Amino acid sequence: MTQAAAVATPQSEKMLSRKEGSVGYVIFNNPERHNAVSLDMWQASGEMLDDFRTDNNIKVVVVTGNGGKAFVSGADISRFEKERSSEDAVAHYNKVVEKSYAAFHEFPKPVIAMIGGYCIGGGMGLATCCDIRIATEGSKFAVPAAKLGLGYAYPGLKRLVDVVGPSFAMEIFYTARQFTAAEALAMGLVNRVVPDAELESYVKNYADTIAGNAPLTIKAVKAVVSEMMKDEAMRDLKRAQAAVDACFKSRDYEEGRKAFMEKRKPVFTGS
Repeated sequence: MTQAAAVATPQSEKMLSRKEGSVGYVIFNNPERHNAVSLDMWQASGEMLDDFRTDNNIKVVVVTGNGGKAFVSGADISRFEKERSSEDAVAHYNKVVEKSYAAFHEFPKPVIAMIGGYCIGGGMGLATCCDIRIATEGSKFAVPAAKLGLGYAYPGLKRLVDVVGPSFAMEIFYTARQFTAAEALAMGLVNRVVPDAELESYVKNYADTIAGNAPLTIKAVKAVVSEMMKDEAMRDLKRAQAAVDACFKSRDYEEGRKAFMEKRKPVFTGS
């Protein structure tokens, strides 16, 4: 990922954002540490998502890491003494990180994880917050918590179980070993595996394809699936149905029908 068109947040130069047409990029920029993440980086990522959420021109968000060797390799252990050395500090750190994860997981627009290289620990947590995960053949996946004595709370484990199922989730945690991209694909952890040299172009094509489809349909699908993944007692089925109803009441639905009959590409406006 090139840095030329990317902009750092005021909060952290180790986080970059960029807009390319209808696609917004959140870029973890700590390549000398394999994009290990500190507290200020998690906080900065939330600012970027806030910007993309309110920008109507942005239809899809891509999350990635800079440097070509890692997506995100987890927490920056060099910052543990400062950020996670006491019970109160750990509680604060976990609260900030979970808020960031939730921001990605609950983001109303499609989010694609573009994974090249190491996707470890917190990187795995972040990847499971995304809607689609596309990785290179050389990518590696692991959660080394059992080698560090770390505990994982319910929200993060549930997101992983929702993606790969309980048995694979337990295997990932029990062994704490690195899994190949082929193994990750077999588990359903990633959607697609592509050659290293093709990752950016492949993801760009995917993102542009999604961005060209009806935004209200995409929004409705994400809303319905989001409710589906909640515990039954917490589901808001009225919200899900309202998102579906909005599609059929939209001008985009009319445009889609006309374009189909006229054998042309539809032009959707999200209204």
